[in-house]
Amino acid sequence: MKKIAAFTPYFTEDEAGQVRAAFLAAGHVEGDASVSDFIVRATMREVKRLQRRHNQGKKWDPVPAGALRRGQRTRDELQHRNEGN
Repeated sequence: MKKIAAFTPYFTEDEAGQVRAAFLAAGHVEGDASVSDFIVRATMREVKRLQRRHNQGKKWDPVPAGALRRGQRTRDELQHRNEGN
């Protein structure tokens, strides 16, 4: 079994409500045993999309734990992010 690395995504209350609703409505049909499974599956689908778009479809070299900025998004980041809404 592979070692599990922990991440803590931060969602707004509205986002969290939608994540929970989507998991409850369709997670069992999609094969997700938990909301964590749901989030991992969705995140990895996005990683693969970005690999296709920005890395010729190849996996990136792994980045070690501790190399990224930690913590929640700033208010400015929340206001100006682009998620295609």
